[in-house]
Amino acid sequence: MSRRGPAVAETGRVESLNHAGEGVVRGGKTAFVGGALPGETVSFIRRRHHRQHDEAQLVAVLEPAAERVQPRCAHFGVCGGCALQHLDSAAQLQIKERQLRESLGRVARVAPREWLAPLGGPQWHYRRRARLGARFVHARGRSLVGFRERLSSYIADLGRCEVLAGPVGDLLAPLGELLSALAIRERVPQIEVAVAENAVVLVVRVLDAPGADDTAALLAFERTHGVRICLQSGGLDSMRPLREAPLQLEYSLPEFALRLRFEPGDFIQVNAELNRSLVARVVGLLELDGESQVLDLYCGLGNFTLPIARRVARVVGVEGEAALVARARENAALNGIGNAEFHSANLAGADFAAAPWAGRGYSHVLLDPPRVGAREVLPLLARVAPRRMVYVSCHPGSLARDLGILVHELGFELLAAGVADMFPHTAHVESIAVLAPATRNRNQP
Repeated sequence: MSRRGPAVAETGRVESLNHAGEGVVRGGKTAFVGGALPGETVSFIRRRHHRQHDEAQLVAVLEPAAERVQPRCAHFGVCGGCALQHLDSAAQLQIKERQLRESLGRVARVAPREWLAPLGGPQWHYRRRARLGARFVHARGRSLVGFRERLSSYIADLGRCEVLAGPVGDLLAPLGELLSALAIRERVPQIEVAVAENAVVLVVRVLDAPGADDTAALLAFERTHGVRICLQSGGLDSMRPLREAPLQLEYSLPEFALRLRFEPGDFIQVNAELNRSLVARVVGLLELDGESQVLDLYCGLGNFTLPIARRVARVVGVEGEAALVARARENAALNGIGNAEFHSANLAGADFAAAPWAGRGYSHVLLDPPRVGAREVLPLLARVAPRRMVYVSCHPGSLARDLGILVHELGFELLAAGVADMFPHTAHVESIAVLAPATRNRNQP
């Protein structure tokens, strides 16, 4: 990457959106223009230069798209937390579905028999997990807390956030004031947010331990704003509550009569209502019955495993992070579930194939891998040959790669696919794919 100057405004027509939600302008060297929409004519200035493309700043929209709307957030365009607030919500879902269609066609060379209706949910104040940057800015004489600016490593100067779950969306300015008054204000680089149904936790990353006055200020902030503060000096195992009062975070899945407990550093889906809808859809798409034997790979703390357990004879959850496996077992006991078992295994390695759970027979499989996908477990899926399989993905590229292998090499058929809007106003695409053995395989004796 290189920087050049002075920059000169150019005019171009936007063809599409890239994977980051930026408008793509071709004609000469391609430019990615944040805040521009397909079909628009825009004026822009190139700010960062790369070999194949440039990153550009929007100057003006000369011919707006019909789907353009007024962003709700006053900081949109500066803050990098959202990319699509200027696009109508229905159009956002259409764009994400189009990205999935294109990935499946280009990478996997496959199309589903059926496209599932997009799964939508709350558009605002939905984000219950987030990592916020913090920095004391000498030129301003105060600390900033928020997401980073677009095209910059600086922290955006935010008054409030429209996508963070309450009350955190209204606490960015008060948090900045709190950090500004601390003696260790230059040693606090980050705050992680965890919003549960029964508590709000702010995990403050500290490079130096707070003294007595700083601790008193943090405790006062807790009392004033009704939150809990944890301090984290190193890895996750260094996280400690500011005060030694019980700290048990929970969320519920009412349709399945479940309460799930989690720790502030645990992975959970960020959008609580959308997660409930996603769980219900996945369980329905699996077409389970009381005799089903289910394998849930990358099971986390049991978000899908325990709802599945309510419908089947047995479910086995496998997860690479031992702490989440322990949490899943605790959640099974909390909810009186005895037909779910959990195992810790590195699903990106080779040793799991010899594990006892991997040698059993399963009628159904669910997998919900991280962004890198599930490539290493695909041979196991071919050996298990479930009659129904659902793949939940947070990255359409790795999903398409894996589906290409499953369909063209391992004998599966793609029955259905669709998107879920887990992160409204961002370019993040959450997807669902449903597979079964190909017809020729199902008909074999």
